Amino acid sequence: MSRKRRSRVAVLRSSPRTVLRDYHELMNLAGYQDELPRDRDTALKVNISWHHFYPAASTTPWQLEGAIRAMKEDGYDPALIHACHNRTVVIDARLGERENKQLPVVDAHGLRNVHLYDPGEAWLDIREAIGDLADRFLVLNDVYPDGFSIPKRFIGENIIHLPTVKTHYFTTTTGAMKNAFGGLLNERRHWTHPVIHETLVDLLRIQQSIHSGIFAVMDGTFAGDGPGPRCMNVHVKNVILASADQVAIDAVAARMMGFDPLGIRYIRLAHDLELGCGDPADIEIVGDRQAAAENWHFESPLENLTFAGRMQHEIYWGRLKSILEWSLRTWLAPWSYIASVVYHDAWWYPRLGNRRMRQALQSDWGRLFANWERLDPDDRGFADLGPEPSWGHSTGQLLAMAGGILGTAMRESPELAARKRRRPK
Repeated sequence: MSRKRRSRVAVLRSSPRTVLRDYHELMNLAGYQDELPRDRDTALKVNISWHHFYPAASTTPWQLEGAIRAMKEDGYDPALIHACHNRTVVIDARLGERENKQLPVVDAHGLRNVHLYDPGEAWLDIREAIGDLADRFLVLNDVYPDGFSIPKRFIGENIIHLPTVKTHYFTTTTGAMKNAFGGLLNERRHWTHPVIHETLVDLLRIQQSIHSGIFAVMDGTFAGDGPGPRCMNVHVKNVILASADQVAIDAVAARMMGFDPLGIRYIRLAHDLELGCGDPADIEIVGDRQAAAENWHFESPLENLTFAGRMQHEIYWGRLKSILEWSLRTWLAPWSYIASVVYHDAWWYPRLGNRRMRQALQSDWGRLFANWERLDPDDRGFADLGPEPSWGHSTGQLLAMAGGILGTAMRESPELAARKRRRPK
């Protein structure tokens, strides 16, 4: 899309009492019905940045519920709506959709629930999908000289991205544009990390070619700063955003977090290539302009990196690049998956994350999450948030889960799977 008209981003304040009505109003303020043809399948691209529940990391159940209810109330056929999940080696999407209470929402509405890596899901060579447009990639032809594939079901399909407002230690902020990363690229996505900003721009170009409509609904009821997208500081911010312009919604969210949008490389590149608008001065804000003008002064994700974050920066851009980065393109790559699971799932979450999560549960949004399955909303939202929350896992349970996640990571490792395929039978 070239910027032929002024980009519009809708922003509203919300509360558990009105959240479902607010999401309906938000999506219509942003003009979603003009962007998403009713006769096409619509993928609700769920974000799972961590299989554990951690506030601001992943699509919230009320965000997913609000989007589905809005579409149904506005006459979209539920038979043409499905949830959509990708897989990463270190994130278990099936565990994540349960722990983040997304699956109960999908099941309650009787929607299809698509995991793109399941057997039977077809993937299509990128040049067969978009033709010579691939010649205009900034980096993907260099990263994947033999080409790569994208999900065949995406061709001609609407997509609604469901990111959250948070930081990311590779890209400063992450949102609508980054939400396409897992769904569009196959297992070797980590090959793009050294050129991640350019990759996100290439992926936006692909999306604008293959989808019949693109929209984003972003949840900032919880927001995260610091070393995201997982080990963040959690804040209750009570805002929600929506837009058909993936660049503009990321720019507005970045400004609210306290960053200069045009100082973030992926936003600047997309803006300069006219794939969307990254300049807040040229973005029309509808809804609550006062909320959109807030500056939360979030901490840069590079200021207090976790040990894992520092090591990844050293491997992709620092002193360890020549020593270790090559191994991530070989059968040795699973060492990095093991390191990630051990650090994040066996150490950081049991020691720090679980405590921070329990603190967040004391908020109204946390109480809503903890009691989600037992609550009965009306057409506005949730009048009763249920009892004081006691949800959470013990350290022993988390360590057992980490063992299972590690096993899944090894079984689904593309490098090991490729070696198995090459073994003589």
